[in-house]
Amino acid sequence: MTEGRPGGRSVKGMGGAMDLVAGVGLVVVVMDHTSKHGESKLLKQCTLPLTGKAVVDRIITNLGVLDVVEGGLNIVECANGVTEAELRAATEATIV
Repeated sequence: MTEGRPGGRSVKGMGGAMDLVAGVGLVVVVMDHTSKHGESKLLKQCTLPLTGKAVVDRIITNLGVLDVVEGGLNIVECANGVTEAELRAATEATIV
């Protein structure tokens, strides 16, 4: 079923995992920071259907570690060889 997905099409990697995030003490997402075209995957607003809203605590990417805080993201650590300026430039979401 593709109801609720952009254009009514299937989205690779999407799934209903609410049972994995509901009532959990800490949710950590591990992902690539950018798409294969260099576009940020850390957006100001999600464009795909959400599994859970406001449940992610930390995001670990190939560029660094960020905590989800009120108002945006907080840089915890940059990956080896990545500067804070590079991490900020690769991030669409607000870094506070």
